[in-house]
Amino acid sequence: MGAVYYWASSENGDRIDDPSEDALFMLIDDLDDADNTFVVIQPDQDDPAWFASVAVLDDGGYEVVRRDTTRREHDVDTATDIGRIARDLTTWMAAREYNGQPSTPAPSKTRPSRARKVPSE
Repeated sequence: MGAVYYWASSENGDRIDDPSEDALFMLIDDLDDADNTFVVIQPDQDDPAWFASVAVLDDGGYEVVRRDTTRREHDVDTATDIGRIARDLTTWMAAREYNGQPSTPAPSKTRPSRARKVPSE
């Protein structure tokens, strides 16, 4: 089995290591306004630099929080579409760092040379 990079855990104790978009959908869909009101997603490490959470709102829908201290990001949104929430969180997490390493390669800052060959005189 591979390393656990991050996990998702709900208030009722359900936990999934490295959850897929479908697994996040199921955890969020299982939330209620009584005793399972939130899901937290974070890296499997001490003092994680980022986390995301989804919580049931009293008037319906969900509050989605994304926090990444290394990028100085802290976003709070509300949403009703569980599929979109799971997809957006999966995309957001794919851009996070795990154990100090970027999860995806950084884009190259160099551009191909467009030098023209100048005829010698």
